[in-house]
Amino acid sequence: MQSLTIGRELKSLRQSRGLTLDELAALTGVSKPMLGQIERGQSSPTINVLWKISTGLKIPLSFFCRQPETEYTVAGFSEKEMIKEEDGGMRAYPLFPFNPARNLEVFYIEFDAGVMHDSLPHVAGVEEYILPVQGTLKMVIGGKEVFLQERQSIRFGADVPICTNFCKFINFMLY
Repeated sequence: MQSLTIGRELKSLRQSRGLTLDELAALTGVSKPMLGQIERGQSSPTINVLWKISTGLKIPLSFFCRQPETEYTVAGFSEKEMIKEEDGGMRAYPLFPFNPARNLEVFYIEFDAGVMHDSLPHVAGVEEYILPVQGTLKMVIGGKEVFLQERQSIRFGADVPICTNFCKFINFMLY
């Protein structure tokens, strides 16, 4: 994702809500200097920083990846919109960014073997649907271990901490 685009979206949203950078920092737990750098496009936020911002503002993560709405949409992977974490061992591709009319966003996520990722809790009421397409998936959802294989899926309330390990999967989130 391009940091300038994220910065413009964040600044526009902050201003539309009448928030100062200090107020935004208090809501999100992200420092005022970091928020300023993101707004100016001088810093590319990690997925965890975007989660903090999204949670604090009660918006979906994909708000920062929005695209114009059309009659139909064909989704594909774009390296420029890819979100990298865990030193590049986790790659998330927004397929269908959040649409308020549908209350849904869809990501394709890849993990390299052995890579683990901890996710912050989502906003209350968010449900996640995960469908492994290759490999096996070990998750710890709110302290409980779950193992999934290809052709299995899981649905859960995503307002709890989540740890994910190794797989390629599609993630649907309903708001």
